[in-house]
Amino acid sequence: MGFEEEYELDFLVNEAEYMVFEELEKVLEQEESKDICKCQDCVYDMAALALNSVKPFYRASLLGKVYADALSNSEYAESVKEAVKNAVKKISENPSH
Repeated sequence: MGFEEEYELDFLVNEAEYMVFEELEKVLEQEESKDICKCQDCVYDMAALALNSVKPFYRASLLGKVYADALSNSEYAESVKEAVKNAVKKISENPSH
């Protein structure tokens, strides 16, 4: 029996992913981002670069979700915003296509 069959791994979640994608969506919807490429490759590159710039924030329970929701106005949230801003700038200046 494999590890994935024995444990319900869907409950292990990196909240940083949600925060990065939420912030990335906000940034790319702004008027000043209208000329930035929003193809799948560029968006994935932006998300990956931002995620590699912030500390992961994994949770494995509902209590962890409650704690993660409290991060929205924290120093961690500010680091996510900064990472997304920097990733958008870098990828828009150097798209992979």
